[in-house]
Amino acid sequence: MNRPYNFSAGPAVMPPEVLQQAASEMLDWHGSGMGVMEMSHRGKEFISICEQAEADLRELLAVPANYRILFMQGGGLAENAIVPLNLSQGGTADFVLTGSWSQKSHKEAGKYCTAHVAASGADSQFTQIPAAASWQLAADARYVHICSNETIHGVEFHELPDLKALGSDAPLVIDFSSHVASRAVDWSRVGLAFAGAQKNIGPAGLTLVVVREDLLGHALAICPSAFNYQTVADNASMYNTPPTYAIYMAGLIFQWLKAQGGVAAMEQRNIAKAQLLYAAIDGSSVFFNPIAPECRSRMNVPFFLRQPGDNNAGYDAFLALAKSRGLLQLKGHKSVGGLRASLYNAMPIEGVQALVDCMSTFEQTLA
Repeated sequence: MNRPYNFSAGPAVMPPEVLQQAASEMLDWHGSGMGVMEMSHRGKEFISICEQAEADLRELLAVPANYRILFMQGGGLAENAIVPLNLSQGGTADFVLTGSWSQKSHKEAGKYCTAHVAASGADSQFTQIPAAASWQLAADARYVHICSNETIHGVEFHELPDLKALGSDAPLVIDFSSHVASRAVDWSRVGLAFAGAQKNIGPAGLTLVVVREDLLGHALAICPSAFNYQTVADNASMYNTPPTYAIYMAGLIFQWLKAQGGVAAMEQRNIAKAQLLYAAIDGSSVFFNPIAPECRSRMNVPFFLRQPGDNNAGYDAFLALAKSRGLLQLKGHKSVGGLRASLYNAMPIEGVQALVDCMSTFEQTLA
């Protein structure tokens, strides 16, 4: 089946094999007589789906035994409140601002704690990540928050900071929504990681939280029970009805990832895809990417026209050409404009090659 190539930043492309399997199981999951959307979340059928999904994710990301995996709801935006409700104890939390999402996290956390800006890339218009040695970390910080991949601005921490080397004993919190399962995680440097699933591991509705056990049990009194990590962990993510179908779909994608060779194999593919696209951008006289090469995102590649034309006519022309070639969702985020290609795990390298060919054709029309 030939499908268009979907470069959406989220909800995003999913493997065709996974969609086909879900379609075949829509009316009857494994002879149960029920579709997954119809199952009780406390029935043996769905519990087996959820337990397998958790086990596969733990294997894929090499999550240590002293970390709990929670299936929650609300996406990354909700976690911007849920994290400080659970970890801040009403004190201070450090934030490193590297783009739109870390800015949102900082602003939301200020409702529940003292949200301290330890570093900011605003002066560079978020084209660089501030060097860790320059961070001004608070001595009493309850945690340090980073967005390890900024979907809109297109910057990525290719190595997570070592807070102990910076003199901080605070746990590192990472929002890895847009590159979860695209690369390995150094859990020795992470206290908590959260991700909205709709970018790289499934449909919207599921939020993953991976949290070290010693960080449980410190929620503010005002924290809603359904958002208290200790409560969620004690009830195996079943305190309230979880997003059952989204968990099922994520579970299918975890199995697909394992069949592809796991996260290590996917990382090599993602490196190849990103290198191909960045090489085309850097070699172009028409397109450019403003991000410092050492922190360019592999997952989300914003790029711009050097001469967009009156009323951005150049962008409209490129998007029309791309659509005619089956290349979809390439318009940049409204806050920054331009173009953006998201190269998540399910995007094959053939899609990136097709995009590069389209860029070359467009450049020739302007010659």
